Amino acid sequence: MDGSHQYPGAVPAGASHGGAGHGTVRSYVIGFLLSAILTIIPFGLVMSGALPAHTAVLICVGLGVIQIVVHLIYFLHMNTSSSQSWNMAALVFTVVVVVILVAGSLWVMSNMNANMMPGMMPTE
Repeated sequence: MDGSHQYPGAVPAGASHGGAGHGTVRSYVIGFLLSAILTIIPFGLVMSGALPAHTAVLICVGLGVIQIVVHLIYFLHMNTSSSQSWNMAALVFTVVVVVILVAGSLWVMSNMNANMMPGMMPTE
């Protein structure tokens, strides 16, 4: 063999892979800064005790969802182009499964707590 044989699916040097383009250094820095800010804000709110617990939890969850979107856009390069449709479908399926698991777990734990036998209640 002369070494020029290409394997199926191999991409010649310098050719495009056909996938989403990689981000620039600027986009990675913006994504990193947004992620850091979206982490520092909830940490500061919780550690300072400035807000009631329920409000702090809602703010932390909201900022967490925003941070997920930042990661998807700046680090995973997900967008609405047609080449990303399978990735978007997989993401939607994952979100649905996670929501079902979290909601179901909270429902079961709440139900178990409400139906606890009187002798099993923790003493304070």
